[in-house]
Amino acid sequence: MSQDSRPTDDALAEDGQGRVDPAADRPEPEVVDSFQGSVETGADRLHRTWRALLTTGFFGGLEIGLGILAYLAVLHGTGDHLLAGLAFGIGFVALYLAHSELFTEGFLLPIMALFAGRGTAPQLLRLWGVTLLTNLAGWLVVLAFPEFTEVLTETARHFVDAPLDLRAVALSLLGGFVITVLTRMQQGTDSDGVKVVAAFSAGFLLAGLSLFHSVLDSILIFGAIHAGPR
Repeated sequence: MSQDSRPTDDALAEDGQGRVDPAADRPEPEVVDSFQGSVETGADRLHRTWRALLTTGFFGGLEIGLGILAYLAVLHGTGDHLLAGLAFGIGFVALYLAHSELFTEGFLLPIMALFAGRGTAPQLLRLWGVTLLTNLAGWLVVLAFPEFTEVLTETARHFVDAPLDLRAVALSLLGGFVITVLTRMQQGTDSDGVKVVAAFSAGFLLAGLSLFHSVLDSILIFGAIHAGPR
């Protein structure tokens, strides 16, 4: 088949005689660069050593714990969930600048690397399992301020007492969507300033609207359990 008669799904790429622009099937450079960068980042994470994975997971839990600490401090002082959600973004900024590992942050990247042939399923399961367990160290941070125990317990109960219904499913899906959008935004720009803004925006939506997030919820619940009844 000649180049001028190639089929295309984009009618706008054809002229009046049905000829196709030679560049019509060429992907945009920005899309290619973003995909390749995402695969490279995901592959690096899949191939981390055990020591690197344990370290980045542990500190990732502590850093997101700082975001939770900021959230509790603002909520304790103001009672405003939206303002507290904005403060929670500090945790995402810390994760980005320190290059630590959060179970859900950047969740899409290792999957992209796997489908691109840059890793294996056991490596993906190792990354997820180790990161989730080490992230739970973040509850240590929230115990440093006993005056936040009441608001911590109240916040944890929001997740523990939530019924398993369609609303809970929707909140979980929205929480995952926020994290995925955060990843795509940060992979789509080289500006550190824009990435920081994206981190605060995601934190505002996730914590300010009390969306369901496995690590955030678990740290709050573990912190409330170890803080004891009030």
